[in-house]
Amino acid sequence: MWVGAAFLSALLLGLYDVAKKRSLAGNAVVVVLWLNTLFSTLIFLPLILGLEIPVSFLNADVVSVARGELNDHLLVVLKAAITLSSWLCGYYAIKHLPLTIVGPVNATRPVVVLVGALLLFGERLNLWQWGGVLLTLVSLYLLSRAGKRESIDFRENRYVWALFMAMLLGAASGLYDKFLISSCGLAPLFVQSWFGLYQLAMMTLIAAVVWFPRRASEHFVWRWTIPLISIFVSCADFCYYHALDADGSMIAIVSMIRRSSVVVTFICGALLFGERNLKAKALDMLLILIGMVLLAIGSIYKS
Repeated sequence: MWVGAAFLSALLLGLYDVAKKRSLAGNAVVVVLWLNTLFSTLIFLPLILGLEIPVSFLNADVVSVARGELNDHLLVVLKAAITLSSWLCGYYAIKHLPLTIVGPVNATRPVVVLVGALLLFGERLNLWQWGGVLLTLVSLYLLSRAGKRESIDFRENRYVWALFMAMLLGAASGLYDKFLISSCGLAPLFVQSWFGLYQLAMMTLIAAVVWFPRRASEHFVWRWTIPLISIFVSCADFCYYHALDADGSMIAIVSMIRRSSVVVTFICGALLFGERNLKAKALDMLLILIGMVLLAIGSIYKS
């Protein structure tokens, strides 16, 4: 079941990236991200209000959220800071880079998670899963070659560096999620709902300091894809957290499967945004797809 939840999360993540790309076109990054954190918080606010309001559906087991101790909230505040830093870097990268570049680079995130999982949680992969990891590494090398054809130098382009920073911080966030849920015993909905609230507070401060003084020069236009960002990422994270919470789940595998969202971003980058050099990137995509299949087989075989 946790493998299926991870794949559903991947589909929603792909749609999330597409909504971001459309929303950020010609728009101020900080404002779009602030609205994303606002809408995400509003989605989960009823669960927090359910602590104080005696409404039956808000207090059902499936949507209940505990108050938590002070230490629990401090742990979630750190989670919010890590995730928000990753999002800031990622938003700037996706605004200025093709989706067909962003998606595959993000697909390498589980390799970093894998190293952390091996070192911190003692997880072990079988041969099928190692095959998926190796194919992902090869795909990154091929992607760097394809990027040069679009004058995107992976070593000198600052948005590529921002993308890699977003990937590394996202990997750290994934490992921290496993720690919060498995080691600290925090409920997935507790983490997801409260971290959104803390993230909104942080993003409001950033927007007030970074964007508001320069609002005249930082253009912003409302688009209906902006709330879709929050809807897609909230649903994707809901599936993700419940995959992590399942018995026998492995953070390395869950994170790797989630990166199959590259399929959605690649297709939409070609059809909706008219991105180039698709043939050169097709082999990279094929390797990633094969890697996802190997990971799925390895997960089923292991269980």
